[in-house]
Amino acid sequence: MSDTRPPALDEMDRQLIAALQLNARESVAMLARQLGIARTTVTSRLARLEKNGVITGYGVRLGQRLIDGGLQAYVGITVQPRSGKEVVRRLSAMVQVQQLCAVSGEFDYVAWLRSDSPEQLDQLLDQIGSVEGVEKTTTSIILSSKVDRG
Repeated sequence: MSDTRPPALDEMDRQLIAALQLNARESVAMLARQLGIARTTVTSRLARLEKNGVITGYGVRLGQRLIDGGLQAYVGITVQPRSGKEVVRRLSAMVQVQQLCAVSGEFDYVAWLRSDSPEQLDQLLDQIGSVEGVEKTTTSIILSSKVDRG
């Protein structure tokens, strides 16, 4: 039986994660200076956080000017009973679907979409709506991002 509880994080872990969220390219030496701990401590904590799945990767965040060149939207998706697996499979094949989450509440899934134009978004929404098992979609276009800790 595996332990499904999230790993325990202390205050130093939280500070390290917060510093990396601000700048994932920060050097270990600079992180150690900012946190007032040894470089070896930073290195071992990073290794532990990665091993435990707390940190699962480092990536590139696009600048707002590039993102503003297109449209982003959240789509609430309601599916027919027992059709979720096939809907997820079909939506996973659509490159404009940036993220798909199973959720509780009004919808079964919420998808985050990125498109180059209103026309492309319209086509994508038609495509999602025509997926076998999709009952209903509700779309909200993102106007601006107020907080982004991603």
